[in-house]
Amino acid sequence: MQSIARILKYGTLAVALAAGFTTAAHAAEKIKIMVGGINKIIYLPAELTQRLGYFKDAGLDVELLSEPAGVNAENEMLAGAVQGVVGFYDHSIDLQAKGKDVESVVQFSRVPGEVELVATSKAAEIKSPADFKGKTLGVTGLGSSTDFLTQYMAYKGGLKHGDYTILPVGAGNTFIASIQQNRIDAGMTTDPTATQLITSGKAKVLVDMRTVADTRQVLGGLYPAASLYMPNSWVDHHQAEVQKLADAFVKTLRYIHSHSAAEIAAQMPADYYAGNKQLYIQALKGSVPMFTADGRMPAGGPETVLNVLSTFKPQVKAAHIDLSKTYTTRFVDKAPKS
Repeated sequence: MQSIARILKYGTLAVALAAGFTTAAHAAEKIKIMVGGINKIIYLPAELTQRLGYFKDAGLDVELLSEPAGVNAENEMLAGAVQGVVGFYDHSIDLQAKGKDVESVVQFSRVPGEVELVATSKAAEIKSPADFKGKTLGVTGLGSSTDFLTQYMAYKGGLKHGDYTILPVGAGNTFIASIQQNRIDAGMTTDPTATQLITSGKAKVLVDMRTVADTRQVLGGLYPAASLYMPNSWVDHHQAEVQKLADAFVKTLRYIHSHSAAEIAAQMPADYYAGNKQLYIQALKGSVPMFTADGRMPAGGPETVLNVLSTFKPQVKAAHIDLSKTYTTRFVDKAPKS
């Protein structure tokens, strides 16, 4: 009675909590997640989880935000504006080399899902990354994963910094416009943008990293890419919330592997189709195999990513990277099995 009287007298949340009471608002604290291009198929699990209601089912209040490039999403997280990022795992390694610990807590994909496209008008000149010399290459943003992979391909083609120009052009419509307006000679993007450009005849595939076989050939092994990564310190202090996120995302990954591309597409916002739903379904059908079925990090994947980054990033090569701090499977391993 005395505790209730104090609450009535002061009417403050602090006193209520001190007396052992909780509120719905306190129990469902909002979690903000920045996505490096929310309409990209590689990041499909983020919006799909929201649309299926799995965040809500897990007792979470999740707000999804979007930036056109993964590096911008990363910066938002480092600034404390969001709690996590749906982006490429390779940022976890790159950031550790800079003294910042973040980790993948749910691994969405085993391969990048990226395609290096060459403008059809330049296809006769550019037949391999060795032909990048003197060319302008499009990426989503400087310091993005598309930037990393472009630099790696150029390095393996025998080129060095200064032999080519990297131009940040974003994704989707801005990438398409850059090809059409001859601002870039070639560039790296994902579906559905890649399929749109190929189908329209405006670009041709130079390097494909949408399948396991092609990725192994280009990068020497599996290259785990799309993931939910978060600061290690935030994960350590919010394990209950991270577990709920893992439960929701693993449930979505199972949905992806148990439903047709058409059924999955039907759950997504209509503007994701870019005016052509059948083309979106076609691109989605080819992309489903890249997603993991359980959210686990594929064996050998982190080593491949470290090897790729070390070839052209001196800071990563010089650092003593502890891969065990760049990802964890402890949450997905506890997710419900059905």
